[in-house]
Amino acid sequence: MRLNQVTVTVDDVDSAVAFYSKLGLTPIVKSADYVRFVCPDGDSTFSIHLGGASVSTSTVVYFEHDALDPLVDQLKASGVQFDEDPSDRRWLWREARLRDPSGNPICLYQAGTNRLNPPWRLPESLK
Repeated sequence: MRLNQVTVTVDDVDSAVAFYSKLGLTPIVKSADYVRFVCPDGDSTFSIHLGGASVSTSTVVYFEHDALDPLVDQLKASGVQFDEDPSDRRWLWREARLRDPSGNPICLYQAGTNRLNPPWRLPESLK
């Protein structure tokens, strides 16, 4: 089984397309209330769906990047606002936090081998 995509609800498709395109995602399917993007690395996709003016979510979308700090600097220079600058976390990831125009929480992170193989990985999962 493979994860194909994650879809988040937005309140403005055009501003969401501009935001996620700025993050480096490329739209591949578009209608008035739905857009699916392909991620720049790998073959995963991400989509947005129009849901109205009162978007509220507790889901956090994580996008990994191998050079987090330069990416954050580039995004800030292009006008993207961050809630939290890059910092090292106790789970051995480096993370920066922001929100899309609809308020959906986004985490940009750099984890390296710790993404799938942290020191506390369950031994039975290594089989």
